[in-house]
Amino acid sequence: MHPTRQPANLGIAVLAAGIAGMVTAGAFPDRGWWPLAFFGPALMMWALIGRRFWSSLVVGLVGGFAFFGTHIFWLTVYLGPVPWLALAGLEAIFYAIGATLIALAWRFVPRLWPGVGGRLLALPAVIAGLWTLREAVFAVWPYGGFAWGRLALSQSDGPFAPLVAWVGVSGLSFLIAFLAAVILQAVRETSVRWTLRGVIAAATAFVLLAFPAWPDLSDGSIRVAAVQGNSDSGLFARIEPGDALNDHLEASLPLIGKKVDVVVWPENASDVDPLTNEYAAQQLDYVTQAIGAPLVTGTITSGTRGRTWNSVLLWKNGGAVDQYDKIHPVPFAEYLPDRKFWTPFAPDLFALVPRDYSFGTRNNVFSIKNAVAGIAICFDIVDDALIKKMVDSGAEFILAPTNNADFGHSDESQQQVAIAKMRAIETGRSVVNDSTVGVSAMFGPTGKKLESITPFTAGTMVHDIPLTTVKTPAMVIGRQLEWLAGGFGLAGLALGLLLRRRRPRIRPARRPSSSASSRASSH
Repeated sequence: MHPTRQPANLGIAVLAAGIAGMVTAGAFPDRGWWPLAFFGPALMMWALIGRRFWSSLVVGLVGGFAFFGTHIFWLTVYLGPVPWLALAGLEAIFYAIGATLIALAWRFVPRLWPGVGGRLLALPAVIAGLWTLREAVFAVWPYGGFAWGRLALSQSDGPFAPLVAWVGVSGLSFLIAFLAAVILQAVRETSVRWTLRGVIAAATAFVLLAFPAWPDLSDGSIRVAAVQGNSDSGLFARIEPGDALNDHLEASLPLIGKKVDVVVWPENASDVDPLTNEYAAQQLDYVTQAIGAPLVTGTITSGTRGRTWNSVLLWKNGGAVDQYDKIHPVPFAEYLPDRKFWTPFAPDLFALVPRDYSFGTRNNVFSIKNAVAGIAICFDIVDDALIKKMVDSGAEFILAPTNNADFGHSDESQQQVAIAKMRAIETGRSVVNDSTVGVSAMFGPTGKKLESITPFTAGTMVHDIPLTTVKTPAMVIGRQLEWLAGGFGLAGLALGLLLRRRRPRIRPARRPSSSASSRASSH
């Protein structure tokens, strides 16, 4: 039997998948042990070798839940286990679907490329393509998807991070999964000399590491002051309306007398809508006049027919001169999709989402001091389409106001600021991640940290942020590379299955009957 078709004992495979999921989660912040992003997936891929549909589904479910259950455990901080179990369980199902495709690839794709190059390079490329396809689909579906936990997002502090400027987040996920599969095959293919296997694996890693970083092509700068008010802005915060506004106003006072081009407040910093509340408008007027710069602030705005938006305003000259309404509200947090269907499953839990934020339709860029800023509210930072949309609209730097108060001292804010850093490298643009409670940090176009504020303290960051209009290859290509990688994986699997069906079956010769044998012997 071919070595790629020998399955491990199911119990061992399930145990390996559970370990693989937790190992992979360790590659992400707060631990951030980035090399685990290669070894965790490699162990998961090994657990799927030779598996048929149901057993691969079980292995995938265990591996998926072990990964997501560990990776997003921060959901339990204030919301308890139910949302965590629901989201981790749903993502585990999607993970298991991807696992069944990889299991099929292990069984049938080797027939396409039976040679050494096929087993050590082509097969890993197909498997990496299928891994990327699963990430790509479920990053946008259902209900806008959940793009958290993609392999590439574990590499913010690793040597492979510069690749994201060339191939984007999904392209980097493909390369990580590919190298993981190459390493696995180099270990498994004992029929090939160990020197050749080692050279192929090492050469693959060397090519990825040696790829040049995208250069810093910034031209000019804008002086940005970002404020972290350390306001108690969580879902269950016992505060009066206007408390968060006052916290950020007080934290901004040290900026008076400093020369800045724009002041940035986080998501929900103005917890009273200045478009309808005179007191809030007066406080924003005071900030802009005292500091002598426009203010970008998060707030909740309302419209006709009871609609509300999670918004960011550009405030100057006594009013809002521009507004961005969040295009991609978070399902089951900022709105409840199909409310009548889902509410009976957990009525007490979904009662915590009493209103549904509307989907914004405004462009996600502001013009500030002769520069263009892209605006990404909180989870917007993981939405590839919104990032590309702002760059295509001329964004020269990115403002990412967020509110992490619901997640306390958990890993969530560390994971989000790592994503902001990856976006800086991917887009070649400076990113200001400004949080109510932290982590707040500024990154240059190459991902270098420029400024930061200690979490859960009130403070400010002031820095000259580089500007650029040049698009990185990742921003030019967009999702085309993602679908190319996923399509390659799916096409490779389809050809392997097709070859299996067309392969002629050799029927064994029928043994002669006993009567025929006796007649032959009598002659």
